[in-house]
Amino acid sequence: MSREGDHRMKVQIVIFTGFDELDVVAPFEALRRAETLGADLRTELVTLDGADEVVAFYGLRLRPTGRLWRADADEAAAQPGIVIVPGGGWRYPTPTGARAEAQRGALPAALASLHTAGVILAGVCTGAMLLASAGLLAGRPATTHHGAIEDLRAAGAEIIAARVVDDGDILTSGGVTSGLDLALWLIERFASPQIAAAVEGGLEYERRGTVWRR
Repeated sequence: MSREGDHRMKVQIVIFTGFDELDVVAPFEALRRAETLGADLRTELVTLDGADEVVAFYGLRLRPTGRLWRADADEAAAQPGIVIVPGGGWRYPTPTGARAEAQRGALPAALASLHTAGVILAGVCTGAMLLASAGLLAGRPATTHHGAIEDLRAAGAEIIAARVVDDGDILTSGGVTSGLDLALWLIERFASPQIAAAVEGGLEYERRGTVWRR
């Protein structure tokens, strides 16, 4: 899952037009902080189509550094260990955002392919609805933003009242700020509790809620 000579786990955060800013920036900073503290992680922002710039829901412009890994096209590239999927705009009638991506279908199809390839998927907020649109949450425990809970239930998920739901190869988390709790849990699970605690302290943030595990 890494380039020759680089044994760190690759973490890709996939962004799309209309994503929620905090869904992406909070996990990105927490994971990058963990890297500086010795976590064997390598975090990057990517897009499905290789766009040079992506505009978020509230207007923030980000420049991704790569393209979302594809099993059918990127065999020679480092397969990610984790792909984080943000939400954004699910509850608003806009032509961009998570709901628009779900209706378009290309990103959910890519997520389903990643899951088949063995990549761990983690949804922040209504990023869970993109995982559901990929057909990955039916009959599985999950959570999302409170405004999308009924949509998630209608997609067949088992709704769990927890801040973060870790079902092994698929994780989901609640509303916007829960992206921090998700990232800190990923750091604890894939690096160490010590590094997670150090990142938490550096952010001056106290983890909230419960991490549910099967």
